[in-house]
Amino acid sequence: MQTQLRRFGLLGAVVATLLALVSLPSPPAHAAEVLLSQGKSATASSTEGVFTAGAAVDGDLGTRWSSGFSDPQWIQIDLGASSQITRVALNWETAYAKAFRIELSNNAQDWTTVHQTAAGTGGPQSITVSGTGRYVRMYGTERATPWGYSLWEFQVYGAGSTSDTSTLLSYGRTGSASSSQSDQNCWECTPARAFDRDPASRWATSSTTGWVDPGWISVDLGATAQIDKVVLQWDPAYAKSFQIQVSSNGSDWTPIYSTTSGTGFKQTLAVSGTGRYVRMYGTERATPYGYSLWEFQVYGTGGAPNPAPPLPKDPANPPRLVWSDEFDGAQGSKPDASKWRADPGTGQNNELEYYTDHRNASLDGNGHLVMEARKEATAGSSCPRDPLSGSTTCQYTSARMNTGATFQFTYGRVEARIKVPKGNGLWPAFWMMGADFLTGRPWPYNGEIDIVEVLGKDVKTAYSTVHAPAYNGGGGIGSPYRLPGDADFSDDFHTWTADWNSRGITYSLDGRVVFSLDKEQVEQTRGPWIFDHPNYLILNLAVGGDWPGPTDAGTPFPAKMLVDYVRVFQ
Repeated sequence: MQTQLRRFGLLGAVVATLLALVSLPSPPAHAAEVLLSQGKSATASSTEGVFTAGAAVDGDLGTRWSSGFSDPQWIQIDLGASSQITRVALNWETAYAKAFRIELSNNAQDWTTVHQTAAGTGGPQSITVSGTGRYVRMYGTERATPWGYSLWEFQVYGAGSTSDTSTLLSYGRTGSASSSQSDQNCWECTPARAFDRDPASRWATSSTTGWVDPGWISVDLGATAQIDKVVLQWDPAYAKSFQIQVSSNGSDWTPIYSTTSGTGFKQTLAVSGTGRYVRMYGTERATPYGYSLWEFQVYGTGGAPNPAPPLPKDPANPPRLVWSDEFDGAQGSKPDASKWRADPGTGQNNELEYYTDHRNASLDGNGHLVMEARKEATAGSSCPRDPLSGSTTCQYTSARMNTGATFQFTYGRVEARIKVPKGNGLWPAFWMMGADFLTGRPWPYNGEIDIVEVLGKDVKTAYSTVHAPAYNGGGGIGSPYRLPGDADFSDDFHTWTADWNSRGITYSLDGRVVFSLDKEQVEQTRGPWIFDHPNYLILNLAVGGDWPGPTDAGTPFPAKMLVDYVRVFQ
């Protein structure tokens, strides 16, 4: 929105949005046409700010994709399977293409042009095409404005998939490999980990004998199958050169895909072959390390597939309120035990506080939760050890609480209205943890979604971040952002929202989008997306630690984090 206001001013932004909402492409020309693209994975040559590729296929005419300000640029949709394409509908923002092509491909590498123009008109366009492909791309070669390319919606219609019966064949099947790693760096990284549809577990070749070429992993599908797709989600230890091979007996192998320019990260390969066994056969490593895959998925027909657990469903649109706490109790009362449980003990990250059993959390009688950090010594087994007395004492107390025992959920709109404290060393946060953390899965393999963190030493900046095995700590994927006019977050309440679904997460501040994460883009550029499972909510006010740094004489105590409400919609 900031970019749009820069271009056209407030009135122009409003008019552009209204035009997008009322000037829709015409409906499908034939009843047999099906909208194939909505909600599918989309990627682009570039993205301007928060205007990601996924916004052009989300069915929301108030969101859009926008590219960088140069030629050429493109946006492509992965339909998931090869399909008969009959029509493409483009709903352009003011920044449109004067010259562009519509292209189809089955492998996202070799493209066939099915429409081309050098006289694009912008606005809504309905283009009749004819062709077959899994991937559909708008390839812009000349912009009509000094800005980039921008689409409210990119819709692909057709007769449906030519391989609708394609099934995940590899889930839970028996695997084997040239070697496997099992040490402190990758515990039990066996072949089975690549076939469990768990993106936080992986197979890796042995660190003592397997960091050599060639290296391989194979799966027994249980019976002969027709293979049409293979999905590889690589760890940083990936193959530069490899083949996908099939075999009827596990001994004699036939290549059905080959490359010498592997890209790592997520690769979706359109293939065609018949066999009971499927193998990734690596012949050249891209790093000094071995080969490692978070996931190796084989799709097709036949075999003896194990039914995979159903994937979680996206929230309804519009969503409904399913859980909330408005903190409307009497002054001095404790948080609702049916919703929140105290999480006593010391923090992580070399923090200085001891979290008490709700002694530092109460309601103020005005509809707010008060989380209070105090300067008071408290003994705790994990507190820093005093070098003189040898005792373990934390110099501060504070509050941390969560819904792990009372409320867990997958997907939804998560929202909280919070006023943060100001002062060196203070670290208020509202975040979520993968619920499997409670049953023993260590961080970051359970996944962490930080909705907001603010450092008391810089209350003009807030952060939203996600953490996973391939990106965590200082390498987490996130973004800092500030208030209009560089206002101070500690001066007033602000509303932080995370819209979380199967396609990614969109973060908003006071109703304004500040950061978006597209699942497919993360998988193709950073590593596996591990957030499609139950999470629980956490509120806390930390003191000190590696990131916020220490307190000083000017840090106010008691320091208070105020929460007006927390709500979850699904």
